[in-house]
Amino acid sequence: MAVPTITEAVVLRSFAFGEADRVLHVYSLASGRIGAVAKGVRRTKSRFGGRLEPFSHVELSIHRGRGELGTVTGASLVRSHDAIRIDPYRLQVGLVGLEAMLRLYTDEERNDRAFLALTRFLDALDSQAPQPSRRPALDPLVLSFQLKLLWLEGFLPHLDNCVECGAEQGIVAFSPSAGGAVCTACDHGGIGLSPAGLGGLRALLGSPIADAPALGIDDRASRDALAVVTSSYEHHGGFRLRTLSA
Repeated sequence: MAVPTITEAVVLRSFAFGEADRVLHVYSLASGRIGAVAKGVRRTKSRFGGRLEPFSHVELSIHRGRGELGTVTGASLVRSHDAIRIDPYRLQVGLVGLEAMLRLYTDEERNDRAFLALTRFLDALDSQAPQPSRRPALDPLVLSFQLKLLWLEGFLPHLDNCVECGAEQGIVAFSPSAGGAVCTACDHGGIGLSPAGLGGLRALLGSPIADAPALGIDDRASRDALAVVTSSYEHHGGFRLRTLSA
């Protein structure tokens, strides 16, 4: 008889399956991305209660059979992250982060640093004061988190100088194909970068997720950082995040 896998995990997505079950997509510390069925979880008297909702940081016991999906045989809460689910602004910010994990990490492959980045992002979002006047996609926490994920995947944008010629002055754009910032002479249709945007990107990359700095009141630096993130997704992964349109 197979021994269940016991691991910490974060629930990224769940959807109804059959009359009472749910299929979960989780990112686990032990094995990376895992799919599993939680049987009977939609019943009123389910033994899992509300522990398997998206954003939940849990310790799971998963039985792995021959199929692609495991079966959840036990679950205990590490952190519920209820504050994210009940606040509309934090919910939208959090959904961007979860979709980024779903799109970037599709394989069952352990990555301790990605798991740590995910849990630190959710912990920080859980404790921060809501900012309803800001567009969720421009929130510094989720911009910082996505830049960290790109770094972990080997797609860290080069920002210290022009990636083409090495010039330290006159940086005006970001080139996804070149993987970094370019100067006026080397810009051939890149994504425009303001000085504030360049400085903001450097600040986000140089700070822990929980200490992600605000990027100014006019949102130009935040919009530049978002453009670098989205263009990197499109160039390296061939996808766009639907949640970034919110």
